[in-house]
Amino acid sequence: MARRFKNLTLVLIMVAVAAVLSMRLFQVESPEQPRDKRSGRLIADYGSWHSVLSAKQVYAPSDSFGVLRPMEGGLYFTQADAGRGGKVGVNKLTPKGEVASIIDPEFDVKSRVHEYGGAPVLAIGNSLFAVKSDDQRLYRIAPNQAPVALTPADTRHADCVSYPKGSRIICVREDHRLAGEPTASIVALNLNFENEGETLVSGSDFYAAPRVSPDNRQLAWISWQQPNMPWDNTELWVADLDPKGGINNPRRLLANLKGAITQPLYSPGGELYVVADFNNWWNLYRITPEGDALPVLELAGEFARPDWLLGNHSYAFESEEQLIASVQTEGRTYLLRLHTQLGISESIAAEFAEIKQVVKGPDGVYFIGSKVTPEKGIYRIRGRGVEWVYAPRVTPLDPRYISRAEPIQFTSDISGLPVYGYFYGPMNPDYIAPDDQRPPLIVMLHGGPTWRASLNFRRDIQFWTSRGFAVLDVNYRGSSGFGRDYRQSLYGLWGRAEVEDAIEAADYVMDKGWVDADKVAIRGMSAGGFSVLSAMAFYHTFKAGVVYSGISDLEALDRETHKFEQGYLHHLVGELKPNSPLYRQRSPLYHLDDLKAPLLLVQGAKDPIVPARQSEAIYAALKRRGVPVAYLQFDDEGHGVKKPLNRIAALNAELSFYGQVFGFTPADKLSPLTIDNALALGH
Repeated sequence: MARRFKNLTLVLIMVAVAAVLSMRLFQVESPEQPRDKRSGRLIADYGSWHSVLSAKQVYAPSDSFGVLRPMEGGLYFTQADAGRGGKVGVNKLTPKGEVASIIDPEFDVKSRVHEYGGAPVLAIGNSLFAVKSDDQRLYRIAPNQAPVALTPADTRHADCVSYPKGSRIICVREDHRLAGEPTASIVALNLNFENEGETLVSGSDFYAAPRVSPDNRQLAWISWQQPNMPWDNTELWVADLDPKGGINNPRRLLANLKGAITQPLYSPGGELYVVADFNNWWNLYRITPEGDALPVLELAGEFARPDWLLGNHSYAFESEEQLIASVQTEGRTYLLRLHTQLGISESIAAEFAEIKQVVKGPDGVYFIGSKVTPEKGIYRIRGRGVEWVYAPRVTPLDPRYISRAEPIQFTSDISGLPVYGYFYGPMNPDYIAPDDQRPPLIVMLHGGPTWRASLNFRRDIQFWTSRGFAVLDVNYRGSSGFGRDYRQSLYGLWGRAEVEDAIEAADYVMDKGWVDADKVAIRGMSAGGFSVLSAMAFYHTFKAGVVYSGISDLEALDRETHKFEQGYLHHLVGELKPNSPLYRQRSPLYHLDDLKAPLLLVQGAKDPIVPARQSEAIYAALKRRGVPVAYLQFDDEGHGVKKPLNRIAALNAELSFYGQVFGFTPADKLSPLTIDNALALGH
């Protein structure tokens, strides 16, 4: 009996200890937790605040729209379903806002032309033509009929348009049937059965944006050659369409002008328009019958974005004399109505942070818009304003927990060029921090690197700010939205220039006294991950780093990358010449001896761009040297973490990482991340 009591006593002691540890680990509010006498808020360390926004709520919403495609009596649009692992279906939207599912998300509508895809669906009447993710074939999907594959296996198609006069559709094709690099072309396909199709245009490395004139007599398209990317230098072509098949008289327009031409579009009357950066900014031009480019409106703003994806639509015609265009200037996005002949404009929507897929529907111009707050949906132009048509159902977020961005801009002491960013301070109405504390800072670097940070509401940012973090989203040299010169100011300097800008941006907010200089982390994915690794290996500003699928070996990237980006490194770093040490000098993988700050590596096992062995090599080297390091691998992921459940796990792991590195206990019920050499953290 005594032994039983001793065992029971031991069990009770263990339960009590577990309860104490649980309260410390998960920060369950207790009567002893102090409150601020003036505000009544709980007093707790930055980073340890309980948030109403869980990792699941960050990535569970199915609110990711892809493309809009007009049809008779409404629109089709693609939408990702987080509950199906992010697979994409197609819905039908009527002018009254009624929505019906047309293609189930299990079909998974995604193109992989140029690897990044885009524009995977076309609507003609009541039929849809959609690319299926798993086999990349284009299918005809008609009411009450089984899907019919129209294209050969091992070919990819996207950015298709209707050619009614020839009873065909015209698409960009990428042919992977032969060994070596895939070949590109523009093809015409039969609408009803599987066919090889007819090649209309070939010979260039890449094609995009085939567009048919309203009278079905002319085809326009964009092409470019390696090592150019579509935001470097592209070519505008037109040809006469033969209704019996083929094209006649192909001719290049604007050959005397150098720049990135994109988004060709015919007006209702048949005039050809394009967006081009001839004057440094992506502005709108009208092509005259003589083949000259006349500016529709010249301003220091961007009417386009980099064509990582096919099928970008930044403008659409209301009539022959008027068009609606999305413009970004000084980091802000708005809609303009342009009078094409008069060259005058009026602003009709300035409250949006992101606008994409501006298309002409059956009863007006539509677009996908998102704001600095959670509102996101499909909108329609009405007079001088806009009206909401459709938005997905998502769990609302109390606005008291939303941190609003403060745009920052300063001139770099190193480059003399501006650096842009958005600073988000901690925001939680339930908590304040002790008077002697300042918040930890997470510096975020976008990917690309030719992409950009924006004011678009992001739940992942609010995840951090509602827990007591500050976030700085940086537009470094090379970011888009600030003109061609700024976009190319990174060329030759990747791995140095953007890191310098990130360091100066962090110094800027530290000098303001907004954050704790001893708790500054940096995070990024892919190209952004390369910049994080470079910052950690070559500089010492950041006290922690988080890398998602980070590029670490430029020689391997140049050797193994896909065709679309094969010449990209030649711009970003420089041409790789025999026996040149340049790529090794810039590759963090070979310069880990001076990397001493804690690092979290998140990696997909099936990554074709950054093989897992690179991240494993970094992990092993840092572990061997006694640097605090953690490695999180997902066996079912490729490049980047894309599946919602994996993204949730990664975000929680990142929170655990920061808690251990910066010495606070997260309020969330987390499975603690294992950090090797954790004793070196010194807590």
